[in-house]
Amino acid sequence: MRRKKEEKNKKNSKKSKTEWLKKYIIITAAAFVNAVGISLFIDPNNMAPGGVTGIAILLSRLAPINTGTLILLLNIPILVFAIWKFGIGLTVSTIYATVLISTFTNILTSFPAATCDRLLAAIAGGILSAVSIGIIFKMGATTGGMDIIVKALRLKFPHLKTGNLFFIADAIVVTLSGIVFRDVDAALYAAIAVGCSSVTMDVVLYGRDEAKLLYIISDKPEQIKARVLEELDIGMTLINGRGAYSGNDKQVIMCAMKKTVFPRVESIVRDEDAESFMIITSASEIFGEGYKSYFSERI
Repeated sequence: MRRKKEEKNKKNSKKSKTEWLKKYIIITAAAFVNAVGISLFIDPNNMAPGGVTGIAILLSRLAPINTGTLILLLNIPILVFAIWKFGIGLTVSTIYATVLISTFTNILTSFPAATCDRLLAAIAGGILSAVSIGIIFKMGATTGGMDIIVKALRLKFPHLKTGNLFFIADAIVVTLSGIVFRDVDAALYAAIAVGCSSVTMDVVLYGRDEAKLLYIISDKPEQIKARVLEELDIGMTLINGRGAYSGNDKQVIMCAMKKTVFPRVESIVRDEDAESFMIITSASEIFGEGYKSYFSERI
């Protein structure tokens, strides 16, 4: 018995070390992707897309300090706040990610810009930044800067989406960039980068919430229910209702489904009862079995 317990502990320890190693490998790769977006797309095209990175880019034009170094310096007081707010566990990963991003950014500045087309740079830079930040968030860390502030705000206001919070904060920095660079075009392209980043961020963190919510009022609810369950295996809820004019009791079928499945459900309803009454709406988010976990969305 004791031997089995020891073997189980060793196995769990080995698994824990493997997961820890995997986590930091992913964070390292994501930090490199973030630095690529900054050094090869955003920074060389004079765009400040917001957050600490945007502020660092602006300051690098006013002082002879590399953008990567400024990113690290600006993050020091924020990291102190992170230790107080989230504890040393989260902060260790965040410090690791922040130092790597700063280092990679300084290293990659020696390479020429990947493109001089500002529109392409804004789109590519914004997407790369959002993908990397989203991945690091999923690993239980942040990239420092606004990530920590946004994470703190999400704890207080969980109904707010991460991408939207970033967008508000970044808009302020983008406005300042137009003033510092004295270039309206630079600010507008930076705004495009922020927009791409915001949309991509929500896709990475929350997935594409393309779903339909359907209410079916029919005289043949049992036939419709049986076919949908058998052919599509979609969960449904039956709601007791009563016709206001006829006064007859009815069963209302309510079901949520992926957008791609909806045409098949519509076909089944049409085949079984062409006279049925359907209310079709778009579902912005669905939590539960087969969809997203409510608790995993608190990023």
